[in-house]
Amino acid sequence: MNSNPSPSASDADAGTISDITAGSQALHRKLGGKEVQLFAIGGAIGTSLYVQMGAALPKGGPAGLFIAFIVWGTIMWAVNECFAEMVTYLPVPSPFIRFGGEWVDKSLGFAMAWNFFLNMAFLVPFELVAMNIMITFWTDKVPVAAIIVAMIVLYAILNVISVRYFGIAEFYLSIFKVILMLGLFLFTFITMVGGNPEHDRYGFRYWNNPGAFVEHLSSGGTGRFLGVLSCVYQASFSICGPEYISMVAAEAENPRKVLPSAYRSFVWRILLFFVGSALCMGIVIPYNDPTLLAILGGDMSGSGTGAASPYVIAMQRLKIHGLPHLVNALIMTSIFSAGNGLLFAATRTLHGMSMEGHAPRFLSRCTKGGVPIWALAVSLSFCLLAFLQVNSSSAEAMTYLVDLVTCCQLINYGSTALTYRHFYSALAKQGISRDTLPYKGRFQPYTSYLAMGGTAFMLLAGGYDLFLTGGWDVMWFFLDYGMIAFFLIALLGWKLVSKSKYVWPGTADLTLGGLKEEIDNYQAVYLSDQQGKKKGVLDRLFD
Repeated sequence: MNSNPSPSASDADAGTISDITAGSQALHRKLGGKEVQLFAIGGAIGTSLYVQMGAALPKGGPAGLFIAFIVWGTIMWAVNECFAEMVTYLPVPSPFIRFGGEWVDKSLGFAMAWNFFLNMAFLVPFELVAMNIMITFWTDKVPVAAIIVAMIVLYAILNVISVRYFGIAEFYLSIFKVILMLGLFLFTFITMVGGNPEHDRYGFRYWNNPGAFVEHLSSGGTGRFLGVLSCVYQASFSICGPEYISMVAAEAENPRKVLPSAYRSFVWRILLFFVGSALCMGIVIPYNDPTLLAILGGDMSGSGTGAASPYVIAMQRLKIHGLPHLVNALIMTSIFSAGNGLLFAATRTLHGMSMEGHAPRFLSRCTKGGVPIWALAVSLSFCLLAFLQVNSSSAEAMTYLVDLVTCCQLINYGSTALTYRHFYSALAKQGISRDTLPYKGRFQPYTSYLAMGGTAFMLLAGGYDLFLTGGWDVMWFFLDYGMIAFFLIALLGWKLVSKSKYVWPGTADLTLGGLKEEIDNYQAVYLSDQQGKKKGVLDRLFD
């Protein structure tokens, strides 16, 4: 199974969106089970788990934050089941975008491609803003503009000269991110039972004082509900993962064995990393922590304003010397890695779109080293959004980008669930038993209904505060709903231009123009070659 098109593949295969993914191009070999899972974990663990989730704590309280992540985690599990069944059946490059175009409508694939590119592109300046916040932990003497320019230059250099080493670096950085996250969980447990310089056994103190819930924008039960809703919105930004597994589907060494394991473990990643971090953040600091509120409100000046991570704030409160500096530095390496990886993904996405005819042709031009230089330049230009923090607080600029990214992610997930409905109907009408699939999604098709309903609800509820406070703001309305309009314009516009036809449920070509047969042949050859070979400890663990 090659990532490059075979002679029998359709012309559309020549430039599939993630044909050049981080792992495939940098490693120049197929990915094993441990590598696929670590890429997925590394892609999911980012700034939000260390810093951004704390922004929702003052709105919902510790219990509200915890409940919200469980609720949205359930919806993301449903989304994962849709991804898993389709991608393991046909592990092709950029599968969820390709499936939307082939099984629903070409215009849907076009709109999903642009939406996915913008999702990646908006996340790069988000990481730049986060980096500035973390640097101000030590000093605020460095101009914001200087930090942004320096980061843009470094990203440009790294994406031009070190592409071949990118996948290897991200593989080991993913291991590092997991260790850092587990270390913070361990810090929470040890300190809450009294293992700190203050000998303070604070336990779940902050769930009682100041309280487990916050009344947000209203009083009573309505206010508490809105507090939880605001935390669910934060969770819809923070929790991700199925798309990262899908991005490397075509590069997996044994996709129909490796990918099901990766998707099955997603629910445990939700519980461990996302729900676990939501619980820990509500334990280590109260929702009315003055340092956190000052940072979020942009009222704090001087060194120390970078202590935006609830973990770092807790370490300072407990007078644990040295550790806050170490953790802050480690989080910065994760932020830098995340931004570099996202820029790489955005660049290759745009390059692939150009080769498909979904973006201007000049974006497909590459240097002698294979770097799509014009696509890189366009992707880098999105970093200029980070300059928003020059005239406003970093926390406010970060909120702008969170709104844009959240909308993009929700559209991606909802579109994938819709695509699954067409896939499910085609299986039923073409007499293909789901019991024969490499991965059989649980409780389908009801799971897909939950995925579509949950994502649609959050898309519409994203601007709830605009309608409840009475303080209408055009800018915030655009941030909350602008990407929906862009998606619809892209979908309808491309449909008019290309005159694409809607694929009625049950009529989709599940062989994808003969690609399924090629994958079946690859699988048979691979299994024959692997007979009798011994597996390492890590391979057995991840299998």
